[in-house]
Amino acid sequence: MSTVATNVAARLETVIGAERVNGGSDSCTKLAVDGLTPSVVARPASSAEVVEIVRFAKSEKLALIPCGNCTKLGVGMPPARYDVALDMTGLNQIAYYDPGDLTLSVDAGMNLAQLAEALALQKQFLPLAVPFFDECTVGGTIASNIGSFLRPGYGSARDFLLGAEFVNGAATFTKSGGRVVKNVTGYDLHKLLIGSLGTLGAITRLNFRTFPLPHGYGHLVSTFSSVDSVVRFQAMVAKSPLRPSSFDILGPEAARTVAEFKDDRNSPLPSWFTRGEWHVCVGFEGAETILRRYSSELAQYAQQCGTSNYHLLQESDDKVLGGALRELLNLLSWSGPAATIFKITIVPGFSADVSILNALAARFSIPCCIFANSSGPLYFALQSDDLNDKTIGSLAHIASGVFEFAAGHNGSASILFCPTPLKRVVNIWGPTRNDAALMRRVKNAFDPQNIFAPGRFVSAA
Repeated sequence: MSTVATNVAARLETVIGAERVNGGSDSCTKLAVDGLTPSVVARPASSAEVVEIVRFAKSEKLALIPCGNCTKLGVGMPPARYDVALDMTGLNQIAYYDPGDLTLSVDAGMNLAQLAEALALQKQFLPLAVPFFDECTVGGTIASNIGSFLRPGYGSARDFLLGAEFVNGAATFTKSGGRVVKNVTGYDLHKLLIGSLGTLGAITRLNFRTFPLPHGYGHLVSTFSSVDSVVRFQAMVAKSPLRPSSFDILGPEAARTVAEFKDDRNSPLPSWFTRGEWHVCVGFEGAETILRRYSSELAQYAQQCGTSNYHLLQESDDKVLGGALRELLNLLSWSGPAATIFKITIVPGFSADVSILNALAARFSIPCCIFANSSGPLYFALQSDDLNDKTIGSLAHIASGVFEFAAGHNGSASILFCPTPLKRVVNIWGPTRNDAALMRRVKNAFDPQNIFAPGRFVSAA
């Protein structure tokens, strides 16, 4: 440990106690962000201790980054400074839960999978079916705004996040919203925390609306030979009375990645998978009569749009597919040392123009795959096995093309995952946004001294 780190650790110990401070190199390296390692790790066990840590960082002009289980620390630009890792996993309890009221208050550091198990005992769940599900924390899921594949049926986190408690850059413990919908008044400041990457403050607790577990599940997987057929099928389902719980569009390579997601690597690929085809996976929920209706009508729509094949999955296959769709971003982010994933939001949504993205990757001979959620963003993943200057140069040129593609469709694009060297030559948030000035004002209001994750977000000072 360096002299500076030793001094910071010693002073922090006087604030929250020696048992809450770790300056060991292994602990600090684990929480490094884009090659920048903190001097010390502070692990508070209460919101009061978070306040004291932030107050200390503010007085000493130290930069800190709230962390969970490190699954998404690579999201965002490299921090300008990083002195203290604020390990929030010590706040890991369910503070309040009323199954009858469908309301929940949970500490930010609680593991999402453990929370799901607790809710399942009451036959309820939280529709945060997000990648890194078994490892990630609730707070990290909200702060990163990684999408759930259940968004078509349940909306995004902002639709069922009722309130939050957090500590801002002035070391002020703040509450926004409430525990139940009828008590939520005033400005929805807590929704600004969604996707903020820890740049506005340290989330300590989150309040959610929960949902009853469905009586049953179904999944129809249809294959199409062209993107045009996929677009027609999506439009037909959108105009119908049906409201699927999930609707995932997989390009040929993305479909293969999903198909290979299985416990036994030697087992054959699932029967629903057809090599070289586009796949559309539609999930639905409800009682047996509802499942039969969805199965029948979705199959008819698929046939009318020229499906080459379709499969209604059995319960065991449905569970495996759901897990694979949830973890697809996770799988692709580890697909190679230069794995790069773009998140693209365009109007009106998924369209046949995605062929432009395939052509971009082909120009530089980099394998790619495309997938999308019907009510969410489009993802474009590049899977190069080589991490060298040539690859970084190619990725930078592709990034320019992706940003131009998004702008041409009245949308925006950012790079969700990529190697650190690419961040040194490309702003992963893309061209300057029209709301950049407003975002700076929000940042300055929450964190006037810029101590929270400086430099990570789109308009950080």
